[in-house]
Amino acid sequence: MSEPEIDLDRIDDAVLALMYLTLHDTDKFSRLARAWKSYDWDAMNRLHEKDLIFDPVNKAKSVVLTEEGMRRSEALFHELFGKRDTSA
Repeated sequence: MSEPEIDLDRIDDAVLALMYLTLHDTDKFSRLARAWKSYDWDAMNRLHEKDLIFDPVNKAKSVVLTEEGMRRSEALFHELFGKRDTSA
């Protein structure tokens, strides 16, 4: 049996959602925030190419999310990790 093909966009979504857990230093005016960047470098580079985070290649231990990155990070966090209504 062959291995299923990996959907890199879904991996990127999961990484972005997990960044929401580690947000810090949020600027109340720009809504930009930093998140720890201890994730797979290929995923981080793809998020940068998608303009969801600023360039992760630097000495800082965190990365700044763009405005769109902040919106998507929060939405994906709730979508992927929010409790589902099981009463039906």
